[in-house]
Amino acid sequence: MKRLFIVLLLLPWVMLGQTDNPFKNEVKAIQQKSDSLWDASKPTIVFTGSSSIRLWEDIQDRFPEHQVLNTGFGGSQFSDLELYLDELILNYKPAKVFIYEGDNDIFAKKRPRKIVKRAEKILNTLQQSNPNMEIVLISAKPSISRWKYRGRYRRLNRKLDELASKTDGIDFVDVWYPMLDKRKVKQDIFIEDGLHMNDKGYDIWYDVIKNYMD
Repeated sequence: MKRLFIVLLLLPWVMLGQTDNPFKNEVKAIQQKSDSLWDASKPTIVFTGSSSIRLWEDIQDRFPEHQVLNTGFGGSQFSDLELYLDELILNYKPAKVFIYEGDNDIFAKKRPRKIVKRAEKILNTLQQSNPNMEIVLISAKPSISRWKYRGRYRRLNRKLDELASKTDGIDFVDVWYPMLDKRKVKQDIFIEDGLHMNDKGYDIWYDVIKNYMD
């Protein structure tokens, strides 16, 4: 009976440990794949962030003149990225890193100001670890399924743009407005879930982001 009591007492802590780092196994798999592709003798550009990056499967093909690593992990927020800066970014000593986070933060009902504070903390860590690395923040994108949150997304994007403009070595790339048709989001650039992009959506991203690669 005493042993059972101890097990029941410890169970919440065990479960908490399992949920503290829900991306642990996924990040490990991403790291193993990236390690197998990475040529340390070549300059590296890392794209990381949530599922819009993870699902950009032809990103290396679109930028063949660069060595590109995709370390995106679906469903992530800025707070998740902060846990894995070494595994997903710093271990590869990139000359430049593109970060797409904030989409899921807003959907989780976090306030834009709080999100940006976390982003600023991440940027400080990255710049202290590698002062020569250039960082590009990709704006939150509009989507059909999350269109009702558009006001919050726009506020977040304005704050991320302000953060980049006041910080040396940081750029902000806007994908929000290129994905709009006048005042509404384009309907033919998403897969069935209305959240993730099809090739047309990634064509838009490519047209914008290519200007920030060099």
